[in-house]
Amino acid sequence: MTQHVWLQNLTWEEVREKISESQGTILLPVGSTEQHGPHLPVGTDTLVAIALAESAAAEAHVLAAPPLWFGWSPHHMVLPGTITIRPEILVEVGFDMVASLNHHGFDKIVFINGHRIVNVTWLQMVGERAKRKLGVKVVIFDPAYMSKEFVGTMGWGEVGHAEEIEGSHMWHYYPDLVKMDRAKDNPHRHHPRYHVDPGYAGDTLCYVPSSPEDMKAMAEIAGGTSGEPSKASEAGGKAYHEHLVGRLVDVIRMIQQG
Repeated sequence: MTQHVWLQNLTWEEVREKISESQGTILLPVGSTEQHGPHLPVGTDTLVAIALAESAAAEAHVLAAPPLWFGWSPHHMVLPGTITIRPEILVEVGFDMVASLNHHGFDKIVFINGHRIVNVTWLQMVGERAKRKLGVKVVIFDPAYMSKEFVGTMGWGEVGHAEEIEGSHMWHYYPDLVKMDRAKDNPHRHHPRYHVDPGYAGDTLCYVPSSPEDMKAMAEIAGGTSGEPSKASEAGGKAYHEHLVGRLVDVIRMIQQG
């Protein structure tokens, strides 16, 4: 059982004890609520961050804070279920969460970002402000960046959206929420530049914001999918999850050691 790792499930006395036991370390999963094709739930980005937080917190004996279910998702508003929050609002919410945790003694924060590059910018702003104003140690753990080499060994394609990477991870950890029989492939087209969901293995760092037209086309081709979810497997998701949990635990140890 991993319910004991979640801050919201504990009494204030239990939280106080864990602050000391964890050396003031806490995980903060963030994601989004946005369309993920016809085969994955709209909460996928947050759910994968929760899965990693849950497993790593149990192994490293730290707590996980309640997840932030929303991100900046204007590019996915073409399909129902998407909720988008402006980046400037997310910066304020994120900083207030860190400041609240720090007030009680958490001075080592590990953000687990399930929403990929779109969340990274505002998370960096939160981390910089928290370090400068509060003296808090902040790490942003991005699964897509932290698994680049591993993904290449699995025979999967580049990072896309609701593709075989997310499909496999969700299939392993949340099998009841996955409808792989409804998945539609939309193979990546190789460009010297990328859009909102980049291919991390060979990105050019040339950011090209998506337009409603881009997303409408993706929705028409494969119901909002970019990549090849037909390559997903539960076994692959298990291996992917275990790889990332191991790397996340290493990051936790690193931040605890200073």
